[in-house]
Amino acid sequence: MESFRTELENPVVEKDIIELDKKIKQYRQGEIDDDSFRSLRLARGVYGQRQPGVQMIRIKIPYGKLTTRQLRRISDVADEYSTGRLHVTTRQDIQIHYVSLDRTPQLWEELEKDKITLREACGNTVRNITASALAGVDSDEPFDVTPYAHSAFEYFLRNPVGQDLGRKIKIAFSSSEKDTAYTFIHDLGFIPKIKNNGGSDQRGFKVVIAGGLGSTPILAQTVYDFLPEEQIIPFTEAVIRIFDREGERNNRNKARLKFLVKAIGVVEFLVLVNKERIALKNKEYPIDISVASTPEISVPTNAPEVSNLAIGKFNRWKDSNVVSQKQEGFYAIKIKLQTGDFTTTIARQLADIVDGYAADDIRLTIGQGIVLKFVREEHLEYLFTQLGTLGLADPGAESTADITACPGTDTCNLGISNSTGITKELEQVINTQYPDFIYNNDIKIKISGCMNSCGQHALANIGFHGSTLKSNKLVAPALQVLLGGGVVGNGTGRIADKVIKIPSKRGPLALSTVLDDYKLNKSKDELFNTYYDRQGKNYFYKLLKSIANTEQLTADEFIDWGHTAQFETAIGVGECAGVTIDLVSTLLLEGEEKLGKAKEASELLAYADSIYHSYSALINGAKALLTGEQIKTNTQKIIIKLFDEHFVATRKIKLDSSFKELILKINQNEPTPEFANDYLKNAQKVYKTIVKLRNKQLEDGNSN
Repeated sequence: MESFRTELENPVVEKDIIELDKKIKQYRQGEIDDDSFRSLRLARGVYGQRQPGVQMIRIKIPYGKLTTRQLRRISDVADEYSTGRLHVTTRQDIQIHYVSLDRTPQLWEELEKDKITLREACGNTVRNITASALAGVDSDEPFDVTPYAHSAFEYFLRNPVGQDLGRKIKIAFSSSEKDTAYTFIHDLGFIPKIKNNGGSDQRGFKVVIAGGLGSTPILAQTVYDFLPEEQIIPFTEAVIRIFDREGERNNRNKARLKFLVKAIGVVEFLVLVNKERIALKNKEYPIDISVASTPEISVPTNAPEVSNLAIGKFNRWKDSNVVSQKQEGFYAIKIKLQTGDFTTTIARQLADIVDGYAADDIRLTIGQGIVLKFVREEHLEYLFTQLGTLGLADPGAESTADITACPGTDTCNLGISNSTGITKELEQVINTQYPDFIYNNDIKIKISGCMNSCGQHALANIGFHGSTLKSNKLVAPALQVLLGGGVVGNGTGRIADKVIKIPSKRGPLALSTVLDDYKLNKSKDELFNTYYDRQGKNYFYKLLKSIANTEQLTADEFIDWGHTAQFETAIGVGECAGVTIDLVSTLLLEGEEKLGKAKEASELLAYADSIYHSYSALINGAKALLTGEQIKTNTQKIIIKLFDEHFVATRKIKLDSSFKELILKINQNEPTPEFANDYLKNAQKVYKTIVKLRNKQLEDGNSN
């Protein structure tokens, strides 16, 4: 079979893409099993979708920042390899769908020509690092967090500590205490602070950890009110290393950082983190604040004069979608994308508008929209008309009328009921019945196709997630209604209460019932969550109870939004967690590859990376032998313990010390050249013994 070649100048990226192509061929030839291959492709942004035989490709857009050149490149790729449609996610990524697996290496190569990556967009890795879309122009920000998010992205991309975690790690940077990046639902969240230190201002961050949504939402906990800026990346690395070693690996429902911290307590977790610092390659990591910061402002372009301006529509748009920047004389424009979707044709035309009248700094938002920056006031009327021709001038961006929604059953394996169809219906309800809510930024509506909260329903003021209801022998699509979630500020938030489950087709009625009740009974200027707290969960349960009655469902209520056939529950195997069934041969092969990477890293003087690769190889080898004797493990810590009990203590493997003492030298020593090379030699020696014993297992007929 012909080998794939790239024309990229970056040898690291080139090697990555060639490796993906090689693994695809091995998979096609039956040399790699489905579960092992899944883990590899997910870490490279290749995600199986609901429709068989095609892939969803997740393109990693660090903190949502795109240049017009990059947007055009993504559009070209989507036209060539996909359907010409782009989907913005709640993690500021772009997804394209219906891609052939065999063409993904070429697709990736095309993207990398403009420094766009797929690497670690999915799988058990450090996922895309998000940040407030208005960072850099936010009037409330102490300083621009963009360079910090960029540095974190670069530091952890391909970093060995984050390549094979028990579950994903999510990181967010908010621009201010308003917490528009929702730090409180992240594994690590950072809020900028300035502290007076001896008469001078020092930059730092409030740090929260171990938050998350999913089926079991947990709010993050504050671990630092102020951590100096040069400490945020070392701290993050130490957290990830402890999570890698101590975290659950078998039960995906208990494998996130939030469960580890809950199990051992935040105090004990921080003790482990502090002990880990000795092994870090950087005890401090200064941030270059000139990188990825405010772009150069282009020479002003005189916009054509607008005739016949629809002044009423313009004012509604300006009042709801245009924000004054901290830079005097400039404005940011928020663009609403219904369900986060737009076409490549529109994307290219938008890039043309940006080139003429805004900074080359497009930001995708966690609300699935777009922000343009550094627009001059005299250009607003012209931009309104131009955006209007593209269908991008709808008012109400980031308001109650701008609903966040995951793709649901359109493409996702885990989707239970449709989320995009109901989103369009609910937005129609607001725009027609409650037009004033396009100015309401207090009530956020969010929808997910299942309980896993990709649409962030658990933090919504009014949320819905896909479900089912039984009526006699039939199953109807349903919505779980949640109320009372949202942002409190400064790293704290609220998780919405599950109130009641209703048939999906009654979603619009449920929304109008809640909004009508709020408008009728709230006190003057009373915010929605305050009103919800005052009335209580039971009040809203009773309010919606009649809507939930399933005694007389109509035929239409057994058909989901956007469908014509009767509803059927069809849930596939989810891939977000990248769960794999470890076969012994695969574990050993991956271990050998990690030893090779350890050697390469050492030769490149990347000693901390070399040490971590050696450590990971030993974990692979130990797990392989344990699996070969059908001994179950669920954490790296348990692997180390059981390997000592079953192989070292019994003298099946002869070591000069315990396996624990040997392998955990990783967090007891500085990453010096001497230690890295010695650790690698020991790892290679032990690994040979492991392989030899595995061969004996096979000879004795004890293979798994």
